[in-house]
Amino acid sequence: MQSIKKGFFTIVLLVLISMVLVACASEPNENESSSDDSEGSSEGKGGDLVIANLSDAVSLDPPSSNDTPSADVTINIFETLVVQDENMENQPGLAESWEQVDDKTWEFKLREGVTFHDGSEFNAEVVKANIDRILDPELASPVAFMYDMITNVEVVDDYTVHFETEFPFAPLPAHLAHPGGLIVSKEQIEADYAAMEEGEEPGSVINENPQGTGPFKFEEWQSGQSIKLVRNEDYWGENALLDSVTFKVVPEDLTRIAELRTGDSHITNPLSPSDLEQIEAEDGMSVTRQSSSSLSYIGFNSDKEPFNDQRVRQAISMAINKEEIINGIYDGIGIPAKGPVAPGVFGYDEELNGLEYDVEKAKELLAEAGFEDGFTATIWTNDNRERIDTATNVQEQLAEIGVELEIEVLEWGAMLDQTAQGEHEMMVFGWTNVTGDADNSLYPLFHSDNLGSAGNRTFTADEDLDSYLANARQTSDQEERQEFYSQAQERIAELAPMIFIHHQEYLLGVRDEVKGLSQLPTQLLQLKEVYIEE
Repeated sequence: MQSIKKGFFTIVLLVLISMVLVACASEPNENESSSDDSEGSSEGKGGDLVIANLSDAVSLDPPSSNDTPSADVTINIFETLVVQDENMENQPGLAESWEQVDDKTWEFKLREGVTFHDGSEFNAEVVKANIDRILDPELASPVAFMYDMITNVEVVDDYTVHFETEFPFAPLPAHLAHPGGLIVSKEQIEADYAAMEEGEEPGSVINENPQGTGPFKFEEWQSGQSIKLVRNEDYWGENALLDSVTFKVVPEDLTRIAELRTGDSHITNPLSPSDLEQIEAEDGMSVTRQSSSSLSYIGFNSDKEPFNDQRVRQAISMAINKEEIINGIYDGIGIPAKGPVAPGVFGYDEELNGLEYDVEKAKELLAEAGFEDGFTATIWTNDNRERIDTATNVQEQLAEIGVELEIEVLEWGAMLDQTAQGEHEMMVFGWTNVTGDADNSLYPLFHSDNLGSAGNRTFTADEDLDSYLANARQTSDQEERQEFYSQAQERIAELAPMIFIHHQEYLLGVRDEVKGLSQLPTQLLQLKEVYIEE
């Protein structure tokens, strides 16, 4: 799924994170399951799982969103051609195998005998329809950048497709494992286009009643409250064990913990680091911890004054003591970030030196930029306790150099929409690498082609940086790619479009009766093997 060197990733991950990752669901074996099996599993395993989530999904149409709350739901309804295991290594999904035919052509052999929830067949024509739709400007998909190197999808036969790319692109299989590449029923795609001709928004048909091939089927979405899925009894592989999964929206941390105590919810996602000790001290529940490829950051809008001045961005970056945030707010959980790429991801530059904490130098830079008396600005965050606390901490630290910040807290969907439109000045945000390759950490966040919803919410536009990122995409030589990524990270450190806080560790509060749960380094929950022990 990626151009990662297997040994490199595994060794670095094991050295940096001293924990054993719980294995995700293995590739299902084809078998028949009786549709009248009320328990839906062997040995009576099943149950109705309730997950208390901080935020609601944005969309259930895979290429219409690029956020974790949406993906946590859609990866259970739909499936990708390629999947990733707990080591971020590629495994067969709806594609049984793949190979690079030449520098610009990949051949994928598709799984036979797979049907969608609406009864239609999965085949090569379906794959072509999905990729063509993602790349259709009319859809304006925020994940189109993951696939824009594909120039053509050729249907070779019913279960063979060729992906032709504009340039050699080694991470293509990894990109096809991204939640944006989840495969939608062709019949639904056609119905959605028909609705668009009648004036409906792109994705409206799919979002209302999503039809995939996954182990769970969509049942109901009460916007802002909950999404319920039920087991797909006609799944092509081994059936899921749970009878149903409900993603319940519970914005308040303390309410999620209260629901965990009473059993109204089985999982709290996420668990605040400050609540870790109390969950570990209670009977009947525990904490799961997962290392990640994520980045937490404070971003500047480089299109707005005074943040269009590189010296101002550098000054604020140097005025922030990141250790104070990591230790005081995250209880020291996670790895301090030197740059945007996490250790263990191909392209990480261990020699990178970011901007050091230096308040006096920060004051000098502000004075050079004409702001010796400081200025006022606004910092945005969504309704997440750690992010709100981070904004408050930054507000206090920047007051020392004369910068007065006003904090605004937005609902998650509004935060995504308004930062994509560039309405913010500063923001507390995050990004998760889902491919194990630096392309996914850098290209969407910093290339000028991806301003706004695709990921570049700092509105960074720099010719040299664009060149480094484009060149890294257009060679299959791993040493050359590493060099381009190192140059890119050095340039990003100089431009200072964001303050890199840390690569966090994901925490979940889980009731003891929940068995078989795992979480990938991408933060996504693996639910197919989960059941509730009576």
